[in-house]
Amino acid sequence: MSKLRRQISANTANTAETKDLNAIKAKTGNMYESIAIIAKRANQINISLKEELHNKLEEFASHTDSLEEIHENKEQIEISRAYERMPNPALLATQEFFDDKIYYRKNEDDLFS
Repeated sequence: MSKLRRQISANTANTAETKDLNAIKAKTGNMYESIAIIAKRANQINISLKEELHNKLEEFASHTDSLEEIHENKEQIEISRAYERMPNPALLATQEFFDDKIYYRKNEDDLFS
């Protein structure tokens, strides 16, 4: 089991809940910057989950197409269902943000000076 899947199963609820906007803003001083950080982390999580899923499903891929093989591949269906039950990457990223597990920094270089 990957590190990300263990983290997901360990401490993240699968339901969305409202968050205090002041708490989001308090982390960086700017609500939009905080949301941008969460969005970038959610994209990273989504990409890694997709790669992991495709790698696992590739093991079951057959290059001959027959109707019987498509309906009989129960392992592939179980893997897909397990990934469908996982929480949304945005929920995971938000939880990581509030738990201070995301490293972020501001680029202090002024591009136009």
